[in-house]
Amino acid sequence: MPEISEIHSADFEGVDDLAGRTPVGTALFDAVVNLCLQRGFVFRSAEIYGGFRSAYDYGPLGVLLLRNVKEQWWRSMVQLRHDVVGLDASILSPPAVWQASGHLDHFTDPMVECRDCSKRFRLDSLEDSRGCDDCVEGGNFTAPRQFNLMFSTHAGPVAESATQVYLRPETAQGMFINFANVARAGRKRPPFGIAQIGKSFRNEITPGNFVFRTREFEQMEMEYFVPPDSAAGWFEYWCEARLQWYLDLGIRPELLRMRAHGDEELSHYSSATSDVEFLFPWGWGELEGIANRGDYDLRCHAELSGERLDVFDPATEEHYLPHVIEPAAGATRAAMAFLMSAYHIEEVNDDQRVVLRLDHRLAPYQVAVLPLSRKEVLVPVANRVFDLIKGRWNCDYDETQAIGRRYRRQDEIGTPLCVTIDFETLDDSAVTVRDRDSMVQDRISVDRLPDFLAERLC
Repeated sequence: MPEISEIHSADFEGVDDLAGRTPVGTALFDAVVNLCLQRGFVFRSAEIYGGFRSAYDYGPLGVLLLRNVKEQWWRSMVQLRHDVVGLDASILSPPAVWQASGHLDHFTDPMVECRDCSKRFRLDSLEDSRGCDDCVEGGNFTAPRQFNLMFSTHAGPVAESATQVYLRPETAQGMFINFANVARAGRKRPPFGIAQIGKSFRNEITPGNFVFRTREFEQMEMEYFVPPDSAAGWFEYWCEARLQWYLDLGIRPELLRMRAHGDEELSHYSSATSDVEFLFPWGWGELEGIANRGDYDLRCHAELSGERLDVFDPATEEHYLPHVIEPAAGATRAAMAFLMSAYHIEEVNDDQRVVLRLDHRLAPYQVAVLPLSRKEVLVPVANRVFDLIKGRWNCDYDETQAIGRRYRRQDEIGTPLCVTIDFETLDDSAVTVRDRDSMVQDRISVDRLPDFLAERLC
């Protein structure tokens, strides 16, 4: 089981519904990780070969959950706005991109190595930098040195310095170097944004806490280009909007906070940064950062490339470099937070019920179709019901084990509604729809079923 850092119990004071029936701290972490591994949300990558540290594969339920998280982000950030457009930039980039952005010089973490066990650690993650906790004798560390987090490789058949390229450590730079292209092709003027969802890669020194910190991860980022004098206002706007997104999708308010960075924390390009943080079992952890990057990126890329990336303002008849507000979220971290916020244990008729109270927009399956038994008279009807609704919602079909156990299985993976086809269906052409949270059952005619589900899953 992955190790997690020290639990700060005081952080959980006042958190509703986590004490008592539902576990907290390491117990919650262990329960959610076990659920992910057993039910097919997440698998350890290359498990048949002993696994590969900090790499995970997303199983049948995990890919659906991640897809839903990304679709909800895209819907709120692009689909429902006229001032934001999308982009899908290349993962591989030449060194010039990362030279201009400052990553070659600044994208580093301080690293130390234990002289006794040879394990390496991020200096800023150690509670005691004087000795190694993994060594019986408390091994001592080497002097800190800066470690660049970017992965490099070579393009072409010959590995030489001229062919060196980098896997992007963030998706942001693809949007900056395409700023002029998007503005021209999309006929956009500030304020407007460019959004992107994609893989990023960071050679983390100490990955851990399950999927929270990995070397390969998926980001949901948007660069919002604004006139310089309006940057502060847009920064506040996006801080409020991004916090509200998590609340609207069901994370409880007591598990979220917005934390402003102190001056000593700010990145070299940022004049203001705030993080949306979630109360994970090990304490508060970042879900998303919102940064005021100023004109740093456009200015640096313009200087190194020799291309003009400024904007002409017809009102003042002057050119200016837009400032940038960047909300940058982790898709996998968000999915993990939604799972942990939704995990509940309840007592029902002297029996224990595990239920994921996921918002229906995030649940891997919105509907499960369950024939009461596998008898030949019911299965064809159940298949017809499945075919009736599968085009509108992600649907599961399950005909194994007793119906009670199947209900519990669907509760455990977060399916909001179960549709049961029983022997009465053969006579009255009606099905039973069971609600995950209340366990209330409604008898609905098959011809009314799509409309009934649409009302519940709107």
